[in-house]
Amino acid sequence: MRIIESKKITEVLRDMCIKANVNLPQDVASCIECKREEEDWTPAKEILDRIIENYNLAAQKEMPICQDTGMACLFITMGQDVHVEGNLEEAINEGIRQGYEEGYLRKSVVEDPLERVNTRDNTPAVIYYDIVPGEDFVMELAPKGFGSENMSRIAMLRPSDGLEGVKKFILETVELAGPNPCPPIIVGVGIGGTFDKAAVMAKKALLRPLDQENPKEFYRDLEKELLDEINNLGIGPQGFGGRTTALGVNIETYPTHIAGLPVAVNISCHVTRHIKEVL
Repeated sequence: MRIIESKKITEVLRDMCIKANVNLPQDVASCIECKREEEDWTPAKEILDRIIENYNLAAQKEMPICQDTGMACLFITMGQDVHVEGNLEEAINEGIRQGYEEGYLRKSVVEDPLERVNTRDNTPAVIYYDIVPGEDFVMELAPKGFGSENMSRIAMLRPSDGLEGVKKFILETVELAGPNPCPPIIVGVGIGGTFDKAAVMAKKALLRPLDQENPKEFYRDLEKELLDEINNLGIGPQGFGGRTTALGVNIETYPTHIAGLPVAVNISCHVTRHIKEVL
């Protein structure tokens, strides 16, 4: 049995909150820079130049890349032979609290969705657990801004809608979003499971680095096909036209019921923040 003290989780999460909001992941930055070289529409080139300048300045000055420092979404992979000494969720939320206060990050969470009173410390986090064999304890943090989150959608398609129905829904979602999610975007897709499982998969799909291909050939090809079709929509960076509407399409799947075909699309802006730490 491996024992992890809850205060260690707090300390690591505090630093993760600050790092994730200040430093754009290298896979995202590299993809933006590649798309800048491929772009042939002058306004799109100029906007991508500003985006690159912005995330470089954020890293140099240790300031947030975006004013919307997001709601903390945390994916925990925990070995069944790990014991956390202390209250795990209290430790997590204390880490978020300290990170957002010490990092001078915007606090965007309201305690009740209708009464709208700010919690003043960006807690609570949204937490997902995956229990696995062994003694691993891995935390993946994704501060999720809501300009893009609000453009996400889910559909309970009929099995007869098939592959074409899935592709149509994904493309329709991106087209309806237009410039609102601050493109170039990353498109997370969850297919299968249940209503709620599809949505979680779509969000988790955004954690996969853009330079890491889908391990399944069928979905690898589908991701490339959808990315090409999305970029042919002509929305472009910040909605001003061009070839760079999306940086990537990441798909996650799960077995589902014979009567259903759930599909969720979780859109993320060009500031797709994710950071991973292994304790």
